[in-house]
Amino acid sequence: MALIDTIKQNQLEARKNQNKERLSIIQVVLSALKNESIAKQKELSDEEVIVVLQRQVKQSNDAMKDFITGKRQDLVEQTIKEIAVLSEFLPAQMSQSDVEKEVQKIIAEFGEVGPNDFGKVMGIAMSKLKGKADGNIVGATVKKSLTK
Repeated sequence: MALIDTIKQNQLEARKNQNKERLSIIQVVLSALKNESIAKQKELSDEEVIVVLQRQVKQSNDAMKDFITGKRQDLVEQTIKEIAVLSEFLPAQMSQSDVEKEVQKIIAEFGEVGPNDFGKVMGIAMSKLKGKADGNIVGATVKKSLTK
């Protein structure tokens, strides 16, 4: 079953169970997916759906930082719930150690590399790890590995 179909199925279940919070979050997600589909003028693949979901999670995390700064605990709790629902539809993220292993493999393929090769290594790392690991974690790992 396509990921978008799974999300729609979850929307129906939330509606049947009268889970208004979950339903609201899923409707926002479906709206974002529909907007992306309209912008691209085609149906979204699972990879594109994952990108949209990751964008939603990132926006929620950024908003949560602002809510924490503004001491809005009610909004922080709501945002945590949103992130939890969004994360249900995302594939499991790689652990830090798995990212480090992949980056080391990529660096080994290059042979001798230094800090000036960050762009090359990062480009290949992100193409291999896209959707599997957070870009910030990959970037930090590549930077750390190249400065050793």
